[in-house]
Amino acid sequence: MSLRILSAIGMILLITNAMDGATERCDPRLNVSRSQDGYGMEILCGDVAAWRSPEEGLWSIALDWKEGWPAQWLHARGEEVETVGDWTIVQGKLETQAGAWRLSDAYRKEGSLVKCVRRFVWEGKTPLERCALSVRFLSPGVGAGILMPGILYYGNPSGAQSGKVPVYMGKTGEEVLFEEHRYPMPFVSLEWKEGDGFRGAALHSNPSPVPFGNLGDQWWSMGVIARERATEFALLSGPCASNGKRSVIKAVQPGFVPYDNAFLNVAPGAIIEKTFYLEAYPVAQEGAGFCTPVQTSLNLFSPYSVEGLPTFREIIEAKYRFAKTRWYEKGEAAGFRKYHFRNIFVLGWCGQAAALGYALPVLSDHLNDPKAMEMAQRTLDFLADAEFYEGGFHTWYDCDTQEWSRHEPLSQGQAMLSYARAIRVGEQNGMDTSRWKTFLRKACEFHAERILKDDWKPKSTDQAFFIAPLCEGARLFKEDRFRQAAEKAGEVYAERHVAMREPYWGGTLDASCEDKEGAFAALQGFLALYELTGDVDYINWAEHALNVVLTYVVVWDIDLPPGRLRDHRFLTRGWTVVSPQNQHIDVFGVLIAPDIYRMGQILHRDEWKRIAVLMYRSCGQLIDPYGSQGEQPQHTNYAQRGEVDDVSTLRGGYAEDWTVFWITAHFLNAAALFQEYGVSIWE
Repeated sequence: MSLRILSAIGMILLITNAMDGATERCDPRLNVSRSQDGYGMEILCGDVAAWRSPEEGLWSIALDWKEGWPAQWLHARGEEVETVGDWTIVQGKLETQAGAWRLSDAYRKEGSLVKCVRRFVWEGKTPLERCALSVRFLSPGVGAGILMPGILYYGNPSGAQSGKVPVYMGKTGEEVLFEEHRYPMPFVSLEWKEGDGFRGAALHSNPSPVPFGNLGDQWWSMGVIARERATEFALLSGPCASNGKRSVIKAVQPGFVPYDNAFLNVAPGAIIEKTFYLEAYPVAQEGAGFCTPVQTSLNLFSPYSVEGLPTFREIIEAKYRFAKTRWYEKGEAAGFRKYHFRNIFVLGWCGQAAALGYALPVLSDHLNDPKAMEMAQRTLDFLADAEFYEGGFHTWYDCDTQEWSRHEPLSQGQAMLSYARAIRVGEQNGMDTSRWKTFLRKACEFHAERILKDDWKPKSTDQAFFIAPLCEGARLFKEDRFRQAAEKAGEVYAERHVAMREPYWGGTLDASCEDKEGAFAALQGFLALYELTGDVDYINWAEHALNVVLTYVVVWDIDLPPGRLRDHRFLTRGWTVVSPQNQHIDVFGVLIAPDIYRMGQILHRDEWKRIAVLMYRSCGQLIDPYGSQGEQPQHTNYAQRGEVDDVSTLRGGYAEDWTVFWITAHFLNAAALFQEYGVSIWE
């Protein structure tokens, strides 16, 4: 069945529900199951048990740590059940040689969710060392359809071959468990086929450090374990696992490092609690099984407040001040340098030398600098002479050697879009756009011809960055071939990615895996096609890509240990995780934010508009007095470069020496887009 037909029967449901922010959900029912050994718990969706506690018991506690993993597990069932208001409370006890654990679960239905507060009370007279606590529930689904925001996307099939990212195929015994502070949205979801349709389930956590941790900065871990006929969703009191190894974490770009001895040493009388939510729901179409928990996570954390964050005006003025320090001119060469220490202009990606050719004319009335328009004119005039080669046009210009170089398709697409936008606003401002048009038409003709060939088979989602500029070119030059090429690319990428058999990937230059940039490339392209044609399929596909993008957006303020970020009272809400390979957060989300805002306008989703504004303003927190900031805040146990001698020193760090120009250009570019979409950025 074609994707177009699937869209008609499946994703039309998404667009209809999107108009009021709703998604189809299950009305859960609690069922306290009873056996001769005691009580367990089921959550029913209709007549189907969507969740159930393990056969061995409602509670599971390990009393020892051996070979890098919890050992000597004991299990207990409920002994008493009572109803208090709208809470169902199950209580029990687990006896050990050293004393007893008094246990309770308090369940309450909250809309489509079931909330649970689990309590562990250690009644032993002496400390219980080397133990581990857990939350374990089974979903009837199996397979690789797991999404762990920022970490794992339906197995990470594209990144798997690198050996540098988490992988999961759903084979019995596989374990993927990561620290909760690694999750931008703290949930794990599963999608599976059932009959003629699909179903989904998700575990949401209220993330927290675990008391009495043996490690200095020990948090609960969250993930799944593949069972023979079910998937076990688990919260553990610290243990992590991935890629067939236990007690490891994804702490460096090339792969994993040891993370052993994540056990507890619990004091007598200790009370430990863990709050979590269970969710089950129908799935409209293959590949959409994570969309419902994305909305749920937004509802749970409501991350939208911008109180105390830098204003648009403060950010724009600081970034413009810093942008001028990168201005370089010598002879005919004029533009914004990628680095402060090399005279190199880079079109697209890390340099974004052409981006301000669009942004400055839009913002110029408020910048109070007559040179702003001059810099926009001169930089685009010079870069319009970029040399073409058999793959398009070169994107790097070395001012010292006066040579063009580099072959970067995604950078070409981004540069073309900057030119297309600059031509539109430049003509409105009376600028001479003739050279810009010549360059853009030539680039559109080249890439349209290439894409329309029968043998065009892009490796990754990176070439989706050509869709938006081709749409702009079709409108600007009244050239139908450009529209045809954009639509072909849109169809190809929707066919490949919407079902999530091949999640969006490859949108960065330094990682070959699933990433937010790939999802953004698709979102940008599908949205541009919708704006050009009005075809509802494109907005449906854009909504899917947007939901993937949102899984990379941090929706909660992650508590940070002593370090650079804590010094700044840094708030993580609104920042974005890069990819399953590059596990730091960055400011790239500011470039995505205007498209999220525009989607909110089209589909009447106020929460999308609010999170878009949050993304922009939150990412302005670390701007220094010069208007500069670094690329890599470390919200989790991860370092982009260098050896890791002590994992505990990573989280809370901040690498500010990598100040490539995109970190400045994207703020100004996004501000211009927000202004064009009607956001009051100067108030």
